[in-house]
Amino acid sequence: MKQTLLTLAAASLLSFSALAQQDGFSPSQLASQKKFEADYLKAVDYDRFKIHLSELTKNPHIAGTPENELVKDYMVKIMGDAGMNVKVWPYDVYLPNHPGKSELQIISPVQLTLSQKEGALPEDPFSNDPRLHLGFNAFSGSGDVTAEVVYVNYGTREDFMKLAEMGVPLEGKIAVARYGGNFRGYKAKYAEQYGMIGLVVYTDPKDSGFTRGEVYPKGPFFNETTIQRGSMLTLDYTGDPLTPGKPALPLDGPEKVDRLDPKDVPFHKIPVTPIGYGAAKEILSRMTGSEVPEAWQGGLDFKYRITGGEDLKVRVMVDQKPDFIRANNVVGTFEGSEFPNEWIILGSHYDAWSFGATDPNSGTAMLLTLSEALGELYKNGQKPSRSILIGHWDAEEQGVIGSTEWVEHLKKDLSAKAVSYMNFDAGVSGRNFGASAAPTLKKLIIDASKEVMYPDSAKTVFEIWAGKNPEPGIGNLGGGSDHIAFYMHVGVPSLSGGSGGPTAYHSNYDNFHYYSKFSDPSFKMGGAVAQLFGLVAIRQANAAVIPYDVPRYSKDLKGHFEQAVKNVKTIDSNFIEFDQVNAALAKLEASSTAYQRRLEAGLSSGKVSAKKLQKINTGLIGLERSWIDPRGMYYGEWYKSLYVCNDPFSGYASWILPGIQYEVAIKRTEKLEEWDTRYSKAILNLSKKIDKLSRLL
Repeated sequence: MKQTLLTLAAASLLSFSALAQQDGFSPSQLASQKKFEADYLKAVDYDRFKIHLSELTKNPHIAGTPENELVKDYMVKIMGDAGMNVKVWPYDVYLPNHPGKSELQIISPVQLTLSQKEGALPEDPFSNDPRLHLGFNAFSGSGDVTAEVVYVNYGTREDFMKLAEMGVPLEGKIAVARYGGNFRGYKAKYAEQYGMIGLVVYTDPKDSGFTRGEVYPKGPFFNETTIQRGSMLTLDYTGDPLTPGKPALPLDGPEKVDRLDPKDVPFHKIPVTPIGYGAAKEILSRMTGSEVPEAWQGGLDFKYRITGGEDLKVRVMVDQKPDFIRANNVVGTFEGSEFPNEWIILGSHYDAWSFGATDPNSGTAMLLTLSEALGELYKNGQKPSRSILIGHWDAEEQGVIGSTEWVEHLKKDLSAKAVSYMNFDAGVSGRNFGASAAPTLKKLIIDASKEVMYPDSAKTVFEIWAGKNPEPGIGNLGGGSDHIAFYMHVGVPSLSGGSGGPTAYHSNYDNFHYYSKFSDPSFKMGGAVAQLFGLVAIRQANAAVIPYDVPRYSKDLKGHFEQAVKNVKTIDSNFIEFDQVNAALAKLEASSTAYQRRLEAGLSSGKVSAKKLQKINTGLIGLERSWIDPRGMYYGEWYKSLYVCNDPFSGYASWILPGIQYEVAIKRTEKLEEWDTRYSKAILNLSKKIDKLSRLL
């Protein structure tokens, strides 16, 4: 089955006013571009998504295993058959891809060994696969400890500060934390900082379990044995822990890379193990200390308590040994017909904690579907003007490693050539569409969503997504996936998009059976997401002028700095404003408005020469790099974007204007003047680049 938009496409072709609104295109391009888009939409074969997802998720395929090699080989074949030039980029990275030995026991007042693995279910044929691992957290410390327990809620920075304020003894105790509120690695980091000697992490039913609805296999929510796996890595850089800032090239390759000694890397030292809420109940129900604050109460049917008491002793034993594994990135290219050195990059990782049906391989299957549709056009001579690259990254689950190594490897090329990076980790994991993006890419997503029908409905994705609002909300990118190095280290405008919903996140139940029952039983969202983001890619690839929404910088920044001032006033009531920034923002707004006006006039006239267009596009590619500061952040110089970073205290949240956010978080005021200078300098640099573009129009 090929879902088409013939009616919508025909209506678009008949309406010149609609055509004229196509950002970045001259009038002479519009008809051919609309035909290109209509042909692409027709070429997307919705049935291929299900075929790819079934094939990709036949086996559990954690990084560094033969099963993951099979996934790699399948992708190489599909992309090659689609007509892409496919290259495998190998790296030798240091990580654990096996739980090693692990035990969790209650020692007293009873002796009880707790389950560390999901139960096999007769309804789910995948759940009894003998290759499935115990629940484990990559980069846990190794150790064997027995101690009293303390419930630390989500284990956030604020939770630990609250416990300290309450005078709860933490040193020498084992922490019990529920998932949520921050990146799991920070739960271990803070526990260790407060002198705790072990950590048990579980998913509370209040967050995903029976309080939310039916649990698996009857419903989509976590049952009592479901375990969220995941990395604990919290270094002040992203990627391979032994090669910060440079690619982890193969150990047996011709080019050698100096690696850190693992003993010199500040990995967590305390043992950590994840469990389901059924096992957690055995610990929590035996705790006898004072009741928790109301906000800390979870969904189990008893009062949660802060301390376990002297009689309750728990043993955590983990013996986990990281080692070098071969990670393989697979990158395919449709070479641009006119500007092959201008790159639009789409990507998702492909390694998984188990079968990976939603995370990540719904994104993988979507990208393979997208590549086949583009390939059909490519073979018929309809080639994009700029190159479209599709990357499948390895070893993401242990710490966003594969993509980071590739970015560090190609840093110079990406700085000069990358138009955008679009990430689709778990990109089709439900029925609810959403997106987060750099300012310049937001309008592109919204416009494309008006051209694609939402599956099993008579409405467009835009109509479903926006609901009763005039425009859907688009978030700001945080941490947690493969856009990090592109966006925060090199300065490539990035987005993350797709469809989501309840999932069996990082558990052994994230398989094809779960997906077909609860994620998308009709298997149509994959085709719709491929259509929508294929349009986003095609419009960037073919436009005469790269269709960035340049004025959006000024609009978004104004709001961000208004919020920054409010945040600073929470630590300094006498603070008034960032004077230098305000002056710079006024110039940026004027520059952006003038550029947009001249761009529209220049494209309408069709009189801008090819030589000038090339200079304009080269300049546009450099705009986002205005935020890249070689000094980086005080909490980690690897993070170089002044505009955005993942929250260094929680890991997942998006920090906009991270330099200022950090000062607020640590309640430091003496460097605010420095940040006023650094930000105004970046904004003025951006403004000058935009002025230069205007002069070319």
